[in-house]
Amino acid sequence: MNSNDTDSSQNPADQGPAEGQNRPVFNPDAPNQQRPRLRPVRGFAAKQGGQVLLGLADAQQLSKRVVFTVPATQVILQHLNGENDIDSIVSSVGRGLTREMLEQLVAQLDDAALIEGPNFDKLLEDTQKEFDSSPHLPPGSTAVFGDQLVMQEHGKEATDEQKKNFAPDLIRKQLDTWMNDALKDAPDPSFDELPKAIVAPHLDYARGWMNYANVYGRMRVVDRPDRIIILGTNHFGRGSGVVGCDKGFETPLGLSPLDADFMHALDRNLDDEQRSRLYGHRYDHENEHSIELQTMWIQHVFGPTESGAHIPVYAALIHDPARNNGDSYDGEGVDFTAFVEALKKALDETPGKTLVVSSADLSHVGPQFGDQKPMAGDDPEVGAMRDKVLKHDHEMLEMFASSPGEELVSSMAWQQNPTRWCSVGNMVAAKKVVEPNEVRILQYTASVDPQGLAMVTSCAAVMV
Repeated sequence: MNSNDTDSSQNPADQGPAEGQNRPVFNPDAPNQQRPRLRPVRGFAAKQGGQVLLGLADAQQLSKRVVFTVPATQVILQHLNGENDIDSIVSSVGRGLTREMLEQLVAQLDDAALIEGPNFDKLLEDTQKEFDSSPHLPPGSTAVFGDQLVMQEHGKEATDEQKKNFAPDLIRKQLDTWMNDALKDAPDPSFDELPKAIVAPHLDYARGWMNYANVYGRMRVVDRPDRIIILGTNHFGRGSGVVGCDKGFETPLGLSPLDADFMHALDRNLDDEQRSRLYGHRYDHENEHSIELQTMWIQHVFGPTESGAHIPVYAALIHDPARNNGDSYDGEGVDFTAFVEALKKALDETPGKTLVVSSADLSHVGPQFGDQKPMAGDDPEVGAMRDKVLKHDHEMLEMFASSPGEELVSSMAWQQNPTRWCSVGNMVAAKKVVEPNEVRILQYTASVDPQGLAMVTSCAAVMV
């Protein structure tokens, strides 16, 4: 936000707890409040009592708390770098900001664990303990989807018991409907055999169902794989390179257990330091949706065995190889090439059939992602922008399909990823690992919200 737009008459901490709740109190003896260091946060617009507010939420989704403040606070946030004390921040910002105002804002941010310090350290410790206490990750995004279907069928007052009992059948019915609708006019509604790899979106199902259905619907008659490797995107985590997961995944349709044998095979192809780094940020999988959203389609399409067990999985989140030449962003994570080589060796050494899933979204454009103009409407300039994004997507998809993965990485690096593809890493990793004879793009879609705040594109593809 331009500093000229700030309104110094508004206290950035005025929008505190609701009436009856205790307002956090600034602690002058707390070093982290004296020199506050803001954690990664996500800002969004909100309205309260007719007033436009700035909501600040944890970009890494560790804290569930949100701090609401006035939009003018944006000019303050850049000073919360852990180096400036309260008085120097007040002096630097000026424009009527007082020490009392800033102290109250810092107290609220600390209470919500949005600045570094003991509150965040305790939150992180508790999150990691909870993660390590279970052999699999509980349902998150898929549970929300199931709950929504139950409430549509049985009303918004549906009980937790109703959601648990009715969700599985309603989910299966909805996924079947989507697959039938997507493929009813397709000349090739099924694959001849299990592909080496697929590309499917990790958009929420409401926006991405056409692409999910186009690829998963074609696998309803193929041979059942012995394991599935899901390569996702690290949207919120702290890891700077590839992040492995040592757990299985649960959805309302059941549990897909960890393929421990494959994980051990992969580990044998990494040195001690690489293994430590691969799982050092395993907690990033706690709030990551790009793996879980694939898991429920896999469970439905292939179903459980007679014993009730679903196909075992191994999951990893892949960073962007177009940044830092494929090395981890800070040198402390697992590099792209090292992981891909180890993954390929592990697959070569492991018997049975494997399906590799690239969980990938493409362009992210619009005001939600920092662009100036909305992506909806009849404005010729907006239409030209949409056309430019679609043209770029098709050029990059053609490059991905027709040439080795290095070309896509090089092109994205040279162009500085102008439309913010978020999954170059897992797409290229999947292709390099399975070395397909052919890549076919089955479907491409662009989703725009009514206000045009965000346009996200995705595709369905198969590697054979």
